[in-house]
Amino acid sequence: MSLMQSRTMMLDPNGGDGPQVDEKELSFQQLKIQIHERLVDELDLSMLAHVSNDELMQEVRQISEELLIEEKIELDTNDSERLLDELFDEVFGLGPLEALMRDDSVSDILVNNAHEVFIERRGRLEESSVIFADDKHLIRIIQRIVSRVGRRIDELSPMVDARLPDGSRINAVIPPMALDGPSLSIRRFGRNPMQIDDLVVNNTIHQDIIDFLSSAIDSRVSFLVSGGTGAGKTTLLNAFTRFIPSDERVITIEDSAELQLQNRHVVRMETRPPNNEGTGEITQRSLVRNSLRMRPDRIIIGEVRGAEALDMLQAMNTGHEGSLTTIHANDSLDALSRLELMVAMSGYDLPIPVVRQYINSGISLVVHLARLKGGIRRVMQVSEIVGIREGGFHLEDIFGFEQTGVDELGVAQGEFYFTGYRPMCLSKLRAAGVRLPDEMFDKRRVPVNS
Repeated sequence: MSLMQSRTMMLDPNGGDGPQVDEKELSFQQLKIQIHERLVDELDLSMLAHVSNDELMQEVRQISEELLIEEKIELDTNDSERLLDELFDEVFGLGPLEALMRDDSVSDILVNNAHEVFIERRGRLEESSVIFADDKHLIRIIQRIVSRVGRRIDELSPMVDARLPDGSRINAVIPPMALDGPSLSIRRFGRNPMQIDDLVVNNTIHQDIIDFLSSAIDSRVSFLVSGGTGAGKTTLLNAFTRFIPSDERVITIEDSAELQLQNRHVVRMETRPPNNEGTGEITQRSLVRNSLRMRPDRIIIGEVRGAEALDMLQAMNTGHEGSLTTIHANDSLDALSRLELMVAMSGYDLPIPVVRQYINSGISLVVHLARLKGGIRRVMQVSEIVGIREGGFHLEDIFGFEQTGVDELGVAQGEFYFTGYRPMCLSKLRAAGVRLPDEMFDKRRVPVNS
């Protein structure tokens, strides 16, 4: 058999209107699976713990070359070298995904099905040339991924949400829950988290906004970071933690640990889902309550999602000012409405006016981000909660970003604006010894080139 004899064409392997697949690449993946099955039988797995990675790779290559000769498979030099390299990843790594996991420019890997893989680079989605041989191949890789974090996925438990050792976040769904075959999403986080200077360079935020928010953090002003999925909430929160004084004790609480705080005195906690018997679950709410017994100066919740909102607000109102969290929302006002709803999920029958006053007392600022056309992220609003009026929250925008159009590449263009509003929290900043120049808040607009 010669792989090079197969024609390169686009087809739906199922004979329908599904994703179009390169037949040559599909033949390569199927051949790799054929050799992989033989390779696993030939390897002495009992010896694996006693050899180095280089020795193991050499052993895999040697056995694979022998199997190719035995199977009378003829490949050109390039295909042969690629097959020998990828077989090691197939046995011990993540198969076809391994190359994407090594690429630091890839921030998301989205496997819709065995023959359709998309990636995100620099905020834009693009289709990858990576495919799997079939659904069984993809499920095997998914099972290997989840087994690394002590989880399982099968027909009885067809969904997994977990964190890999490198910090990447995975979500996998297989039949019968996934109707069109197994799917996998991997949200990757760079080895070196983005710094504040990086956010200024890529125009996610203006330097004056950074100066204001960093002073607010230093002065223990609590705020909420809101935005949609992929808007950059965690990235921004991460970057701003550098402004928390080094002598303060910080407790972080997350569903899947993503935060990489730049502080020394940090205790990190992560929730735990129930086990196969439905027991052993540890919720964010229980972690927030426990954190109050750990003598924290500040509590950072990666993302507030439910009843823990009440416990978080209680902490902010009882000596833990300067605490931070993120929330999914469409804008600043929606963020507060969602927070209000989450407090109602706590099980306490609190009157709405009481809940709103509690939120108003605990949180001073709302920072809203959005992912705009072309994949760019921008801080869209920085608003101050100035009180409760006519039964609702009264917000005043301090800074913002307005999209004015798109360029020839379809990337959003716009300008940062400064409303001229002087926030009330400036008095707290002054009391903490922080004085910002008055002209920082002068009404003006600053065009941005993406």
